[in-house]
Amino acid sequence: MINQKAPLEDGRTSKEKPQYSELSYLVTRQCLQREDFNQLSQYERLKPTALDSIGASVRNVKCLASVKGFFPILQWLPKYSIKNDLLSDMTAGLTVAVLQIPQGMAYGILAGVAANVGLYMAFFHSLVYAVFGTSRHISMGTFAVTSLMTAKIVATYSTVIPTLASNGTDVPVPDLIPTELGAVYTPIQVATATSFVAGIFYFIMSAARLGMLSSLLSEPLVSGFTTAAAVHVMVSQLKDLLGVSIPRYKGTFKVILSVRDIIDQTPNANLTAVYTSLVVILFMIFMNEYFKPWLSTKCRFPVPAELMAVVGGTVASYFIGLGPNFDVGLVGSIPTGLPAPEFPPLALIKAVAVDSIAVTIVGYSIVMSMGMIFAQKDNYEVRPNQELVALGFTNIVGSIFSCIPTACSLSRSLIQHQTGGKTQIAAVFSSMIILVVLLWVGPYFESLPRCVLAGIIVVALKGMLIQVYHIKKFHREGSLELFVWCVTFLSVVIIDIDIGLLIGVVISLISLYVKGWKTYYSLLGTVPDTAIYVDIGSHQKAEELPHIKIFKYTGSINFANKTNFKKALYKETKVHQRANVSLVPRYNGETTGLQSTKTVIIDLSSVPHVDTAACKMLTEVKTNLENLSIMLLLATPADCVYDALLHAESIGEGGFNIFPTIHDAVIFARGNDSSV
Repeated sequence: MINQKAPLEDGRTSKEKPQYSELSYLVTRQCLQREDFNQLSQYERLKPTALDSIGASVRNVKCLASVKGFFPILQWLPKYSIKNDLLSDMTAGLTVAVLQIPQGMAYGILAGVAANVGLYMAFFHSLVYAVFGTSRHISMGTFAVTSLMTAKIVATYSTVIPTLASNGTDVPVPDLIPTELGAVYTPIQVATATSFVAGIFYFIMSAARLGMLSSLLSEPLVSGFTTAAAVHVMVSQLKDLLGVSIPRYKGTFKVILSVRDIIDQTPNANLTAVYTSLVVILFMIFMNEYFKPWLSTKCRFPVPAELMAVVGGTVASYFIGLGPNFDVGLVGSIPTGLPAPEFPPLALIKAVAVDSIAVTIVGYSIVMSMGMIFAQKDNYEVRPNQELVALGFTNIVGSIFSCIPTACSLSRSLIQHQTGGKTQIAAVFSSMIILVVLLWVGPYFESLPRCVLAGIIVVALKGMLIQVYHIKKFHREGSLELFVWCVTFLSVVIIDIDIGLLIGVVISLISLYVKGWKTYYSLLGTVPDTAIYVDIGSHQKAEELPHIKIFKYTGSINFANKTNFKKALYKETKVHQRANVSLVPRYNGETTGLQSTKTVIIDLSSVPHVDTAACKMLTEVKTNLENLSIMLLLATPADCVYDALLHAESIGEGGFNIFPTIHDAVIFARGNDSSV
């Protein structure tokens, strides 16, 4: 019963909202054990059978809603406002398309395939995701990390012959030799097979309702992994920046061996390529660090610095003849039109299955991370399992049309949001512009120097490389977070991307277990005249009750930590010393402080789970305390914990006195012993 105080002296009426200090409550009821309270509240432990669950799921299915859920475009497209949204989406689509052209070409080459593959992704992936995706702002297509991971798979299963063409740059040539699989496979076949397998994995994850799997990737893990992946990308671009040729390495110490060879080849660097790279890098730094921030205060349209560098580099290369006259590596042939549909080779699908797992996890994590950021900003929902469906269709359709595994670009997604994009109609406009490039404009970029694209990639890596400063933040958060970051970073850099990611995930899960295994316990006392029980170590006004020890434990109690729980209980309540203390009164007729405890109350309010081993341990504690003439009471268990305790009684354990609140247990203890 809550009573509001009478009108105050300042004339405020009783209808005005009272302050907390003006409210009081008085509850008069009998002291209840948990069983009595359950009868009062009509508690019923529901145990639905598997058939009941299936039947409920079938009854809840609504055909039209299910179809709209599977095709999210049917939900938002009928509500699309041409007047309010079309112009913003067209603006965002045009801006993103301008970025897609240089990034698609650059990351296509980074993945070990032709430059035009990145443009295919910008077209097909954007269209498919617009139909099945739930995020309104992310830009699908190429992404540096997934491109690099694909390049590793391509290098493993395809045949790439080093030649002296294009100044020694390694390029695929028609005269391929059989691989370790016993057949000849081109880089694009391996890449499309990887994309197809990734799509299958996404569908399996969606069917298994593993949409929240990305939540297992902690922030230190993602930060350490992406920073290390940026190091891989940086090293992979050094040969193009310098215009040198180095062998391709696989597996452990790949980065270290590549850096060693690059240092050895530095005296043989192509000075024209080096100068061109420096010009591009300085230009991009100036535009990104100075000109773009200045212009953003005067105009919402971002400067297409990447496209300016690509166009400028192509024009200069064409008129100066950087390829034929100065041996600078060029992008090479870019065919016009769209690729003919072709299914990836079956043997490759089986071969790349294991390698595709890491690409799948990384791609989904990036998409979900960016999607959730924009969804929170603009107050709409991104459905994790539907995102798996969208990625599944995007990758499978893309694999048939010469595309590599997809993800969303961090920079393009931010630009699409900042330039006013409202829906995935922006991606549709962007893909239409890319289509024009594929049909007519592509061949004009054949004279583009590869060092120009390398310079663009290196500058774009700044956002991921500066994550090394996150070490300070993770160090402040805790030693486990710092350890996860360092182990993940070093494993990816020194060993390899996929194995390093696996090590990082394992370490992250171990640290999560250690955090859950760490527990907190304390003794509780009451603040006078409140019946509120708090930690006596933190609240100076809190006082222990005479003859009663109230022990609070935070964390699960199970077979792994039951011994630690018992030690903590005995340590805090000091009852473990009773067996060695004489019960003979002292000369003044008083007993020791250890003998004064008559009741131990265990507060289970912060215990989410107990198992059978924990119940047996509590039974042992109860028996030991009874031998010392001390009563054990349990208070405030959650329903699941209470059910576990009842189950223990059904198999011969327990027989506990359980109370719905600590205060009920205290009143019961006082009523059962006149000295308490």
